[in-house]
Amino acid sequence: MNEAALSVFACGAAAALIAWWFSTGAILWLLGRSRAVQRASFIGLSVAALSAMIATPLLAAQLDLAGAYLGFAAGLVIWGWHEMSFLMGYLTGPRTAPASPGARGWRRFREAAATLMHHEIALAATGVALWLLSVGQPNQMAAATFAVLWAMRLSTKLNIHWGVANLSESFLPDRLAHLKTYFRKRAMNALMPFSLAAGAALAAWFAATAFSASDAPTTAAAALLFAIAALGFAEHVFLILKLNESALWRWAMPQPRPSPSAVDALSQARIGRER
Repeated sequence: MNEAALSVFACGAAAALIAWWFSTGAILWLLGRSRAVQRASFIGLSVAALSAMIATPLLAAQLDLAGAYLGFAAGLVIWGWHEMSFLMGYLTGPRTAPASPGARGWRRFREAAATLMHHEIALAATGVALWLLSVGQPNQMAAATFAVLWAMRLSTKLNIHWGVANLSESFLPDRLAHLKTYFRKRAMNALMPFSLAAGAALAAWFAATAFSASDAPTTAAAALLFAIAALGFAEHVFLILKLNESALWRWAMPQPRPSPSAVDALSQARIGRER
């Protein structure tokens, strides 16, 4: 890879990293705002996601650097809509109750699946729609971006259900607190090694594609996909290592409100200082 191609690769990977970090933080920040603000932001993102879906077949025919970046942005916006619809409670599943006491095995899995069934069906339908809107075209970045994000997130959900060391429960809003009862804390589960291997292989494949590409658009597209695959792999590493992933978005996370007793203690301390 020459210097120009390396620059294209670095710019693509950096752009994906910044977009992922900022979009995740924006959603977390909105979850801490009032319900009215959440509704308004969801309506705005719905318009953006619909526009991205409409633009997908047009972008699919655009094989240049702009097409690669815009296709990636379209896939990310559509993915963000699904994430927001789930976390804000608009599109989850028919079950909103905690896990049944003593539920094990298949029963526990069925109950867990019912908590997000509608969300998963919507993801599958969207993935198929994006594929149909771009199949046979030279630029399939919107569909590919959505597919990689979907595959990595589905793997994360399954691993959390079967047990990981770091559950990252701080990302869940209060309205989805019942989901925590379907999580399992354990050092490792049987799926995790395969998830790590698949994530690493996917990232490596995108990197190899970028390094062997003969044109800038292909290099940029592969770099963008490499970055999100690598981020998905990193997310799985966070699950098995007790690292504080939420520190990456401390600026966006809602601050916990002090308890009444803490407020009283602060008031007494202030009065004491004034005396």
